[in-house]
Amino acid sequence: MNTSPQPRLDAVLRQASERIEVADARPLLAHALGKPVSWLFAHGDETIEISALQRFRVLLEARESGRPVAYLTGRRGFWTLDLAVTADTLIPRPETELLVELAIARLPVSSPSRAADLGTGSGAIALAIAKERPECRVIATDASEGALDIAIGNGEGNGIRNVEFRMGSWFSPLMGERFDLIASNPPYIAEGDPHLDEGDLRFEPAAALSSGADGLDAIREIVSGAGTHLVAGAWLLLEHGLEQGAAIRELFEAAGFVDVATERDLESRDRVTLGRSPG
Repeated sequence: MNTSPQPRLDAVLRQASERIEVADARPLLAHALGKPVSWLFAHGDETIEISALQRFRVLLEARESGRPVAYLTGRRGFWTLDLAVTADTLIPRPETELLVELAIARLPVSSPSRAADLGTGSGAIALAIAKERPECRVIATDASEGALDIAIGNGEGNGIRNVEFRMGSWFSPLMGERFDLIASNPPYIAEGDPHLDEGDLRFEPAAALSSGADGLDAIREIVSGAGTHLVAGAWLLLEHGLEQGAAIRELFEAAGFVDVATERDLESRDRVTLGRSPG
């Protein structure tokens, strides 16, 4: 019979950090224990049950093979939300919070408004906007039934009720409707880009990552179609790649948008281009 003592949590985490980043090991260990990550910081001297240790070892091996932490735990924090994620959705990333920040700054705080989120995935953008602007009715679209199932569950799980999720590609579920703001984080990586074979991108849905030879096919479709779905003076905001700002500003201007600008993220990289429909 095995009588070896159960290892302490801090020792398990230290050993795991020799194989993967500690920032990855910590949420995986917390997930194996069924505890929040914050719990680990005050309980490092406790021992781990063998069953939990076995669960953690499986997760550790999966992360070593490259699988994203968010897909292994099934959760990802975004803005002030706790979101479920699966392989049907992109993993929400901190840089996308800039898009949310810019959007809510352009929506009224206490009067009714309407916004749309195109290609919502996990619902991250739509739900963050809706939470910060409870008087705003947000319509979120996605062509993936699996993604919409996750997004709907995230709305329910976060208690956000001023979002409606609709299935369809880009504007197709929005016929005849106009909005005060449209936001999207569409696919913008060029097909065949080597980055698609690296890191977490290898496991994320390809249709949500790449779009055409230059990565701009979806963005062209959104920019060209947005005018018929925006009220006069309303805003369109698009997240994109760090080298695409100039090309996307040209698309906005060619479509008649005014006050066109590209905003940079915390690392001073082009991240979001926005413009206002002519009034």
